[in-house]
Formats: sequence, structure tokens, C-alpha cells
Amino acid sequence: MSQRYDRGSVEDFGRWTEFSAGMWAWVFHKFTGWVLVGYLFAHIAVLSTAIEGAATYNATLQGLESLLVVRVMEVGLLAVAVFHILNGMRLLLVDLGVGLEAQDKSFYASLVLTGAITVASVPTFLAGLGGG
Repeated sequence: MSQRYDRGSVEDFGRWTEFSAGMWAWVFHKFTGWVLVGYLFAHIAVLSTAIEGAATYNATLQGLESLLVVRVMEVGLLAVAVFHILNGMRLLLVDLGVGLEAQDKSFYASLVLTGAITVASVPTFLAGLGGG
């Protein structure tokens, strides 16, 4: 005989407070993975403008880079990529048996390091914006 569990409704947002650091690491890793897959398709779309010729490709890049929203999205892409890489390395070490007792701390460290790298990169991504 199987047991039944009351898992609550999907709309019960209070249940998110029950998530441990490991669950948040899993959620963020899946989310960042899907964002990177989405970026891959956008990247291919921009690269496909090179079929039209170098002038079209260069004009597309210059047009995109002149937009503040694109620069902000690039910073976000960096944050997503850095977290995905750091969390992936953390998962690799855990799978190898290294740091099993410090998984929460390593997850928080990957978040802090991602934040530090992202904040430090902001001037680079916003440099030259608006100036011809």
C-alpha cells in the first residue's frame, strides 16, 4: 500500500520558504541552463546576418550594441553564465565526494562570487555606450 502526501497547491508560494540551499542551487542551475540555451538561439540568429554580407553583420552588431537594454542583458548573460559554471564545478566536486558537508556554503560562495564578478564587469559592458 502506498502512502499519499499532501503536497499543497502549486499556487502556495509560502512553500518556497521550505526550499533548502540545495534545492535553490538545483532551481538556479536549471534556470540558468535554459537561459543559456535561449541565448544560443539568439546568438545564431545574429550570426546568420553574416550570410547577407559583412556590412549587414556589422550594422546588426553596431545597432544592438548601441542599445542600453542589450548592454544590460549582456551583464545578465554574464551573471547567468558565471553562476552556471561555478555551480557546475561545485556539483562536479560534490559528485566526486569533495565538500559533501559544505554544500550549502559552497552554493552561497558561488552566488557571492557570481555577484562580485558581475558587479565588477558592469563598467566594461557599459563603456562607450552612447558615444560614437
